[in-house]
Amino acid sequence: MAMQFTDQNAPELIAGDKLVVMDFWAPWCGPCQRMAPIIEAVAEKYEGKAIVGKYNVDDNEDLAAEYNVRNIPVIMFIKNGELKHKFVGLTSQADIEAKIDELL
Repeated sequence: MAMQFTDQNAPELIAGDKLVVMDFWAPWCGPCQRMAPIIEAVAEKYEGKAIVGKYNVDDNEDLAAEYNVRNIPVIMFIKNGELKHKFVGLTSQADIEAKIDELL
């Protein structure tokens, strides 16, 4: 199951040594809704290897501002507190998994 990132729990997770894959989304965003099952599938596949989850930009804004998120959906790959890669817009499950495999 995908993690629910918030402004409270995300900074500690991002600072850790595990790869964090964070989907910046909002409930009103159509493309974000289409990404939801992909993020769930990726979270299940990489459970224990990477932290995969969703960050609702309507309920939280600190991280979105820190990472200068202007459009959604955005999938960010963060390791050891450093942004390694990001996809903006709809992204395939295969592309997300390929990037995770590369960064693990």
